[in-house]
Amino acid sequence: MGTLLDLYKFPQISYGPFDSILSDKVQFPYIYQMAPKDSSLHQGVVRLIVYFEWNWIGLVVSNDMRGEKFLWGMKEEMVKSRVCLSFTEKIPVSERRYKESYENFMPRILASSSKVIVIHGDTDSLMILRYSQIFIIIIEKVWIATSHWDITMRPLHVSGYIFNGALTFSYLTNEIPGLKTFLKTVTPFKYPDDILLRGFWLSAFRCSDQPKNPEQEICSPNASLAILPLCSFDMTMSGLSYTIYNTVYAVAWALHEMFVRKSEKRTIEDEEHLIPSPWQLHSFLKNTQFKNSAGDDVFVEESKSSEAQYAIMNYVIFPNETEALIKVGQFVPKVPLDNDFTIHVDAIEWGWWNSKVPCGVCSDSCGPGFMKTPLEGQPICCFKCSQCPEEEISSQMNAEHCMKCPEDEYPNKQRDRCLPKVVTFLNVQEPLGMTLAFIAISLSFLTALILWVFVKFQDTPIVKANNRTLSYTLLISLIFCFLCSLLFIGHPTPATCLLRQTVFGVVFTVAVSSILAKTIIVVLAFKGIRPGSRIRMFMHPRVSIYVVLICSGIQVIFCALWLVISPPFPEADTHSQYGHIILRCNEGSDFVFYCVLGYMGFLALGSFTVAFLARNLPDTFNEAKFITFSMLVFCSVWASFLPTYQSAKGKAMVVVEIFSILASSAGLLGCIFIPKCYVILLCPDRNTLEQIQNKQDSRGKIFL
Repeated sequence: MGTLLDLYKFPQISYGPFDSILSDKVQFPYIYQMAPKDSSLHQGVVRLIVYFEWNWIGLVVSNDMRGEKFLWGMKEEMVKSRVCLSFTEKIPVSERRYKESYENFMPRILASSSKVIVIHGDTDSLMILRYSQIFIIIIEKVWIATSHWDITMRPLHVSGYIFNGALTFSYLTNEIPGLKTFLKTVTPFKYPDDILLRGFWLSAFRCSDQPKNPEQEICSPNASLAILPLCSFDMTMSGLSYTIYNTVYAVAWALHEMFVRKSEKRTIEDEEHLIPSPWQLHSFLKNTQFKNSAGDDVFVEESKSSEAQYAIMNYVIFPNETEALIKVGQFVPKVPLDNDFTIHVDAIEWGWWNSKVPCGVCSDSCGPGFMKTPLEGQPICCFKCSQCPEEEISSQMNAEHCMKCPEDEYPNKQRDRCLPKVVTFLNVQEPLGMTLAFIAISLSFLTALILWVFVKFQDTPIVKANNRTLSYTLLISLIFCFLCSLLFIGHPTPATCLLRQTVFGVVFTVAVSSILAKTIIVVLAFKGIRPGSRIRMFMHPRVSIYVVLICSGIQVIFCALWLVISPPFPEADTHSQYGHIILRCNEGSDFVFYCVLGYMGFLALGSFTVAFLARNLPDTFNEAKFITFSMLVFCSVWASFLPTYQSAKGKAMVVVEIFSILASSAGLLGCIFIPKCYVILLCPDRNTLEQIQNKQDSRGKIFL
């Protein structure tokens, strides 16, 4: 029809939904569209969906070009907003059969898992959807309708319940002054020549102005359109009515302008020439623009028409079965992003959902501490919730990935936030550190006291018989052994990290070297040595000093190389113990550290072997027995130290090493010197030369 009218240049003004195809002036040069452009409608719908955090959407569109364009616009916008399309139903515009809709469309829509359905189409094409609702009363679906569908229109009143709580996008219009007052007063009796008004009145009020039988109701002249339900008549001007209103006025303005122009050129005698030809109206229509009674600017030229603005209406059926369309928000495109979309959630009635916002998602949200795991073959909106791995958290809902905590923090048990790690080191102020420090100082003081006893009684036979120089050296080294354990207590610093293992290695080597020298001297003193034997040259008093210096010197070289090549340094260990930052000393080179321990163990094993072989030598004060037992204690402690040290974590490693230092040093002190102090202090009668000579072999004089 439009193509045929184009042949004769008849103006055609469309008040229906804006169609981009009709904007092609090459193909349709004489068609004018009065409806505002709705190219942003799909954006407003998706903004509404995103606002309520829905992501599982069904889409019903008319099977035409306009529906196809809306469908692709929705898909593109939904992908940007990470919203998934559950299903798509296309309603054929050429078929109006109730049976087809009921048997094909509605069962699929109702069976879908999506609880949010978007409907796009005009009232005529969607009437098939309306007629299929007659026997369906309650369906837990949220319907979002677009501006081209009159949601209030239906064949029966009961069929509206399914759309109770629906949201619909309507053209945002200003109120026409005087319109409602006019509608309240209009009646067929006031306008008897209006056939359309009379037919509508009889249908809406179900009455007759000429009843054929007494039972038929007579139309009341006092009836008003204001009392009709919303499904029959809406007192508020709809977007479509507003477009028709502007269209009629646009034609009136164009005709008025054309008649004014012609009247200026012709006289009254030429009145018959005032009747315009259809093609003459085009030039006036193109330039027609005016401000309507609502205060809006109206343009016939499409290039000047603005983008459509939308009011978001809530369709509500109240308990008394009255219905209303309530404005709950608006969408105004082409304005700053923060101001383009507004919604008043508290004003929305969700129908069968009461006041609770429906949950239109494919999968329930993942709370903090969990992350979304996609399901194979499913859209991104369908997922399962998996707890975050250890050492990772998620603090937001529906987290895509879990993230690691900073180095100085750790996840809580729920794995939804990071907690500050506890800084841990063996503090001297805590009970364990205080106890170890007290034991170390007490044992060092006891050792110093024993040294004072040996110095005070240095001329007694028992002190002389034990090689005073080696005894003094051993006691002094044991004092430092006890005190060096204090370097392991407290906040690690570069100085303490450099000193504690090296000082420990050197002083312990001096102690073990002194015991080795004692063992060698004892064995040489009590073994039968022939006169003139070369072994007698090792009986010189300085030999023991050389043994200590040489053995200790080798350890000093090890420690010096350690400090030069890879010295120890303080570090914060954030991984060894969960929830803790361990302040400790990194040994730098574990190989050199174990070399130091191994060398010390080699000396101790040598002393133990030699002393064990000489344990049965006859002597009142036989050192071999005491040295054997002390070395047994020493080796046992350090043999158990290695596996325990390797398995310990945090400050437990430091505690293990301190305990080993104190235990092994106390073992040497107790096994070698306590028996002698007992004789010196409590049994002085046994500390005489006569007692020694009576029980000692003549070979013992060499040792004395």
